Amino acid sequence: MTLRRSVIQLYKELQYMGREYPGGAAKFNTKCKQAFLNNSQEVDPVKIEMLIERGRFVQKEIEALYGLRKYRAMKHRYYDTEEMDLQTKGLKSSLKIYSGYFRNNEILCNSNDLKFE
Repeated sequence: MTLRRSVIQLYKELQYMGREYPGGAAKFNTKCKQAFLNNSQEVDPVKIEMLIERGRFVQKEIEALYGLRKYRAMKHRYYDTEEMDLQTKGLKSSLKIYSGYFRNNEILCNSNDLKFE
């Protein structure tokens, strides 16, 4: 697959995944687009491959973030709320969750950004 096709495919996949982003799809899509635009003038194939790998890393981290959100929602349904609140407080203090980043325009997700209903 050519580099151009790989970049376009990665962009489309990230845009699709951004629909469920905790901060909102519009915010995610804007930051994602800006990150791709910042690197659009890159012509070195090695550098482009490195950027694609970084994008794949972000994609995997977003998938992990969504999995964690679903796990917490399921756990919230089946456990006592007081017990859940104590576990959540302990989890927030011991874990630092982030979805990954692009060098020029960061896409971050902290545990404070997560809103579970």
